[in-house]
Amino acid sequence: MSRLDAARAAQFAGIALGHVGREYPYKLGQVLTADADLAPPRVLHPIFHGSFDWHSCVHGYWTLATVLRLFPALPEAAAIRARFDAMFSADTVAGERAFVARPANRGFERPYGWAWLLMLQAELRRHDAHWADTLQPLADDLATRLLQFLPLGRYPVRVGTHFNTAFALVLAEEYAQTAQLPAMSAALRVAALRWHGQDRDAQAWEPGGDDFLSSTLIVALAMQRLLAPAEFLPWFAAFLPRLAERAPATLFEPATVSDRSDGKIAHLDGLNLSRAWCWQALAAALPAGDPRIVVMQAAAAQHLAAGLPAVVGDYMGEHWLASFALLALRA
Repeated sequence: MSRLDAARAAQFAGIALGHVGREYPYKLGQVLTADADLAPPRVLHPIFHGSFDWHSCVHGYWTLATVLRLFPALPEAAAIRARFDAMFSADTVAGERAFVARPANRGFERPYGWAWLLMLQAELRRHDAHWADTLQPLADDLATRLLQFLPLGRYPVRVGTHFNTAFALVLAEEYAQTAQLPAMSAALRVAALRWHGQDRDAQAWEPGGDDFLSSTLIVALAMQRLLAPAEFLPWFAAFLPRLAERAPATLFEPATVSDRSDGKIAHLDGLNLSRAWCWQALAAALPAGDPRIVVMQAAAAQHLAAGLPAVVGDYMGEHWLASFALLALRA
């Protein structure tokens, strides 16, 4: 497996600094109720107005915060700190909260953007700076919104894109653990068991043509994060009973990307990186000596090798892929 070193971290930092403040092109995600709702991205989203869309900007900031903590001597460190100091203020957070609070935006970024904002807040809490305290009101808003949604979501969303509910559980649990919110963790666990506790013998009919998540492996990762090992291990054995034989075969073959200038097709580079993340993290959860570990680590390495070169290239991938590469490399 490739490793996250200072050179790679600097590369990711340079990429993210180049897009978190780039306002155009930008894809809005709002519901319009009147002409007055239309405004430039920097007005609608005082912090997260770059990176092509709101959620990508959020996890672009997460990338910057993470590499800054892990490699504080990066040449880009001063620029990252200056950006964060400038962008995270009471006024800018109030602007973000006002947009989210509009009744028509109840479903804005559900659940992907909500979860990434919580993941960002979890990372900011690890820094000795005002950033986490400043952003906390927006994190509280979206944590509340997620907790209100969980009991309403009677069925999981299993697609390999932004609407996937298992991915949201994984990131939200990172926040719940970091912020020491046991009641939130308990609610996430209840949802995971309701949605996936009876999942068996996954067929892994993937990838879809615009997936950036493995709808199979992200469910397994959510269950691993939210169940005790004594609960997770038998569940996992029943969920992927032929894993040692590299089955289902679709999970072991990296996706091929035919056109990286097409934003949807470029999602498949993210699929390769997110599979690498899941495979490696799941392998680490198995008991030492388990024969499945070698198979899973080999799959992780193969997918990482397929996905990493795409982090630099066309803006349709470059505005977000470094975050998924960072997840994979940190696993």
